[in-house]
Amino acid sequence: MVEMIAFCGIDCGECKALIATHKDDDTLRKEVAEEWSKEFGHEIKPEEINCDGCLIREGRHINYCSVCEIRKCGIEKHVTNCAYCAEYKCENLARFHEQAPSAKNRLDEIRKQMDKR
Repeated sequence: MVEMIAFCGIDCGECKALIATHKDDDTLRKEVAEEWSKEFGHEIKPEEINCDGCLIREGRHINYCSVCEIRKCGIEKHVTNCAYCAEYKCENLARFHEQAPSAKNRLDEIRKQMDKR
């Protein structure tokens, strides 16, 4: 699978929803729906587990992606991901990274690579 780093730094290629979508795997969709329903405290149905990735503007997205402020901002600013933003790291992103340190590390690494150029 091609590497796709979401605006927030999550590696979409590791996302079980994206994997289930690309493999058209209903068993994995069911597993993800059960796991996320417990994790996020509300029912997610297997048929809702369809996503082509955060960076895809038109296409299938997990429901949350439709309202994600980080994604919305990245699209408006036309950046590859938040590492490329002049306002890196904004308050929304910093709050998100408190819960997702691996996403923060990924974006920080991208910024380091950019500085070497």
